[in-house]
Amino acid sequence: MRLNEWLTRAAEAALVGFMAVIAVIVPYEVFGRYVLGEMPAWSGEAATFALVWVSMMGGAAGLRRGYRIGITVLYKKLTPGAARAVRVAADVLVLAFFLVMVVYGLQQTQVNIRQTSPAMGLSMAFPYAALPVGFALMFLFTLEETIRILRGAPGEG
Repeated sequence: MRLNEWLTRAAEAALVGFMAVIAVIVPYEVFGRYVLGEMPAWSGEAATFALVWVSMMGGAAGLRRGYRIGITVLYKKLTPGAARAVRVAADVLVLAFFLVMVVYGLQQTQVNIRQTSPAMGLSMAFPYAALPVGFALMFLFTLEETIRILRGAPGEG
């Protein structure tokens, strides 16, 4: 799916960007604390928000690239048809979970849109938005994989 490939690249770009933010802010925070004797108030908050986005974008990109949790011992003991059925059933449950998390994440983002972070004064919708965005990507990527399995893609089972 071309859209999913584009979304994967966007998630990976966001992942790299947020990792760069963390890579700059955390040493700066350590320097401020131990060398200058005072820690910038905003640095811990910024690093935490970036980490939330790294987690969600990294999870989505990894899922799209095939890094999935699975019990391969189970699949190897089943016939190819049964293994495929188990995989599809598991994916349907995962899709339901992702959908619930998208809805919940949207609700939490809306609830927190007017709340501001103490140090930076940034809307708390920013860190909360990582949930619906990340889980929506995971939903799309899992749906794509499930469709691929249902179509009988080689190597599945």
